[in-house]
Amino acid sequence: MRYLVWILRLAVFVVVLMFALKNTGPVDVSFFADHVVTGVPLIVVMLAVFVLGVVFGLLIAAPSIMRRRREAARLRRELAKLEEQSRHPNVPAAAVAPETVAPLAPL
Repeated sequence: MRYLVWILRLAVFVVVLMFALKNTGPVDVSFFADHVVTGVPLIVVMLAVFVLGVVFGLLIAAPSIMRRRREAARLRRELAKLEEQSRHPNVPAAAVAPETVAPLAPL
């Protein structure tokens, strides 16, 4: 399976490289306020847009990635605590109030 993934990656790379090499002609890039850059190779424009897309994608994904890492660290600490408790079964665990386990229903 690993070889299939690498073959697929290589095929995508070759297709993108061939596309880039066929599109090297100069283009005019227009920015806001009538600012125009003339004669920029299209490959440079495509590369710049790709890099900006990757950066913005990572910035958007960063909060969820950090949240998952914090959750994984919390779960690792909890697992280590439970493993420590299972190694010493005679040591009483911290007392838990019954209301925190199953709160009373309103009357």
